[in-house]
Amino acid sequence: MTYAGAVRAALAEVGDPARAAQQQAYMKSELPYVGLGAPALKALLRPLLVEHRFVDRAQWEAAALELWEDAEHREEWYAAIALLRHRAYRSWLDPDLLPLLETLVRTGAWWDVVDEIASHPVGQVLLDHRVPTTPVMDAWSIDQDSLWVRRTAMLSQLRHGEHTDTDLLERVLVANLDDTVHGRDFFVRKALGWALRQHARTDPAWVRTFVATYDDRLSGLSRREALKHLG
Repeated sequence: MTYAGAVRAALAEVGDPARAAQQQAYMKSELPYVGLGAPALKALLRPLLVEHRFVDRAQWEAAALELWEDAEHREEWYAAIALLRHRAYRSWLDPDLLPLLETLVRTGAWWDVVDEIASHPVGQVLLDHRVPTTPVMDAWSIDQDSLWVRRTAMLSQLRHGEHTDTDLLERVLVANLDDTVHGRDFFVRKALGWALRQHARTDPAWVRTFVATYDDRLSGLSRREALKHLG
């Protein structure tokens, strides 16, 4: 049985219809849920990820894409991301993976999957391969069609801490200020503030300077998020 088949078989045996309905309503998802919480889904996937190890990169990517494109429940999307994130495939998180990750962002187009992809696999590719990946993040930050691709660029350094490229961070954030094409969208404003708030843990002075410099182009939401823990 394939990884995708094993995931679907396992999901078919569990779930909570009442919880599933609540999850679907909360996430405003066209895809229904099986009704598993995050800890339960992680426990369900753990042995499957061990049993189904990939030695061929193309098969690994194909397995993730199969789960994603043929999903009947949102947990299958989460299982695809879990496969891409698994430590066994860390060496495959490189710029060649970015087209697949972009496809998932464009088709997922909602915060639960986009934020996970942005902060983990995309973020890891950027951290480990900064020179070839930086121009991709610049391009994503000005994407004309998808605010979610833009959001991914903004959130791609959430876990970089002291290794954050602040020049890149400034560019992708400035490209999404309130007077830009998607700048007034809630999810863009929220991501901008979140990226600043997170970097404030590492360099509060830089964040204060950014807010002061672009004050007249920042939404109130982005400003509040950015300064939330700075007093």
